[in-house]
Amino acid sequence: MTSPNHQIDLEELASLAKRRGFVFQSSEIYGGLASTWDYGPLGIELKRKIKELWWNQFVIKQENIFGLDSSIIMHPKVWDVSGHTSNFSDPLVECKKCNHRYRSDQMTESTCSNCGGELGESRLFNLMFKTFLGPVEDNTNATYLRPETAQGIFVNFLNVKNTINRNPPFGIAQTGKSFRNEITTGNFIFRTREFEMMEMEFFVPPDEDEKWHEYWINHSFDWYLNLGLSKNRLRIREHDQTELAHYSKATHDIEYLFPWGWGEIAGIANRTNYDLTAHSDQSGKDLSYFDETLKQHVIPYVIEPSFGLDRVIMALLIEAYKEETVVSSKGKEETRTSLKLSPVVAPVQVAVLPLSKKDVLSELAREIYKNLKFSELIKPLVYYDETQSIGRRYRRQDEIGTPLCVTVDFESLDDKAVTIRERDSMNQTRIPINDLENEIVARLSHKAQD
Repeated sequence: MTSPNHQIDLEELASLAKRRGFVFQSSEIYGGLASTWDYGPLGIELKRKIKELWWNQFVIKQENIFGLDSSIIMHPKVWDVSGHTSNFSDPLVECKKCNHRYRSDQMTESTCSNCGGELGESRLFNLMFKTFLGPVEDNTNATYLRPETAQGIFVNFLNVKNTINRNPPFGIAQTGKSFRNEITTGNFIFRTREFEMMEMEFFVPPDEDEKWHEYWINHSFDWYLNLGLSKNRLRIREHDQTELAHYSKATHDIEYLFPWGWGEIAGIANRTNYDLTAHSDQSGKDLSYFDETLKQHVIPYVIEPSFGLDRVIMALLIEAYKEETVVSSKGKEETRTSLKLSPVVAPVQVAVLPLSKKDVLSELAREIYKNLKFSELIKPLVYYDETQSIGRRYRRQDEIGTPLCVTVDFESLDDKAVTIRERDSMNQTRIPINDLENEIVARLSHKAQD
């Protein structure tokens, strides 16, 4: 078997994602809607696992971070005060002939790449989606879909602080949808107008901001390594002064090496006390805390680790995608496509496959499947598959990233044993059925540490 490094293109990735139930084009039966995507049966499991892993690492295992679920639609004053109404914009140019729009800061040509027409003057385009509350569409009822989850945390700072009854340092975390009316989208699920974020605002005494900023940069980087991303395909990039957001003292991006180049998958920003100060001034609410050491009220600084869930998924799929040349049982060379996902994120961890559909084998295989599915020891997502040949089923499980397959054959009826096949090595081992749960736990644990 050979294992050349295969440079995946996005069409291959999108094709596999659709074929195997990870990601579908939204509204596909009506021709689709550009840059919007639906997550299928396997995609939603991958998504769920990543969110659970993030929540476990950034909330459950921390003694001073607490959860929140704020609303998507907020008072329009929030976006005025935060600076999004006036500052959250990209430079736009529009073709005078076909009306195709581009971000002018990303254009290298002076004419439209779609039709060759003349481009108009550059102007700023606000990225927020505007909507209206109530039945009348006028400016008095106008508001926006949130472009970030952070403001929901800031306006709830006082509520959470009073609930937990403690002063900074502490954090407030949440996951949820955000919306940005991007001028240009693309690269599959990398840049879309609707996306899911995993964000945490960590409130600290002002003189501790740089210490905590460095801490959350390193902690966030390590989290990606634990998901299974390669260290040599990750980097930390500091923003220069010209690209800092209006609220930021310093920002570091964690970037992944995608097929088109480096792309941001997380940002860790020092937002200072910009947001809390602005909301405190405009709302008339005191968003400070009393510092016992200084004996005065202080508005805390904020360190914000922000993760794009869809981009994490894309990086994991690209990292895991492999094409290998293998020799079949008939001596033929074949191409095997697999997703070498870590067991900690694989949407299916164990597949139970009876060698034949015959009742006597199916009965035993389904009994094993049910025992594994409801096992308190393993708690994996277990899949049962008895359609097509065993070779095709192995290939199907390889493509969805299943680490282990359990094959039930006719010998199993006599020796009370099954065969475990490993996805990466394709090695097969005979295991007594009574030892199966412990063996699966050991193998999944070992693979997760690789």
